[in-house]
Amino acid sequence: MQNEANESVIYEVRDHIAHLTLNRPKSLNALNLDMIEALRLTTARAEADPQVRAILITGAGDHFMAGGDLKWFREQLALPPVKRQPMFERVIGDVHQTTLQLRRCGKPVVAAVRGAVAGFGLSLMLAADMALAAEDAYFTLAYSNIALSPDGGATWSLPRTVGMKRAMEIALLGDRFDAAHALAWGMVNRVVPVAELLPQAEALALRLAAGPAEALAHTKRLINTSLNATLAEQLHAEQRAFAASGVNPDFAEGLAAFFDKRPARFNVD
Repeated sequence: MQNEANESVIYEVRDHIAHLTLNRPKSLNALNLDMIEALRLTTARAEADPQVRAILITGAGDHFMAGGDLKWFREQLALPPVKRQPMFERVIGDVHQTTLQLRRCGKPVVAAVRGAVAGFGLSLMLAADMALAAEDAYFTLAYSNIALSPDGGATWSLPRTVGMKRAMEIALLGDRFDAAHALAWGMVNRVVPVAELLPQAEALALRLAAGPAEALAHTKRLINTSLNATLAEQLHAEQRAFAASGVNPDFAEGLAAFFDKRPARFNVD
């Protein structure tokens, strides 16, 4: 087991799952410069670690993430616009590295959210492959409330998740909505009691980590690229992925387990 902490993110690996815990609970895990860098480094580390087969992102305390650190943003108003604009571009570019890494990595990513899921917190949840929400979770994109446009890939994820009209409503109005609405709109997979959030999220991550790693990586990539592909392109990609999976030892194990009527044991060296 690996366990490492800094001021803003806790990184731990156990049972082939990389646990990334946002760790600024007194600030509702609001995103600051330290957390931006820590998320970039820990997501890259989890992707590169051959012992990691799934990633679970949670928040310390009672909230997932209440968006960006508004105190820091207010401090930046002291800068003239000619300096503030390129600085914001650099910072958001660093933020976006986490979104790209989570989307591109071949390992399943699960987000477990409770309390505030706002701003980049909502974008981060949407960047995960699956999401579980506690019954006390509440959501808002919030950017329009302080005259900003969204970041973190929200304008890419939302239309693909909830449809164009709903995405416009969420992004333009900035209203808060509850976990039941997030579930109905397809933004989360399950809503569970607060006490069950971590146990159920860990059980889901364990199930994914025990699955056939290469086949799941192919599947994640195929789904992520499907909306930008023609049918012919997608069929060709499926053909190549199927053939590649078919020569992996996990395929033989899956067939053997089926005919032996036993659970499969994938990812065995």
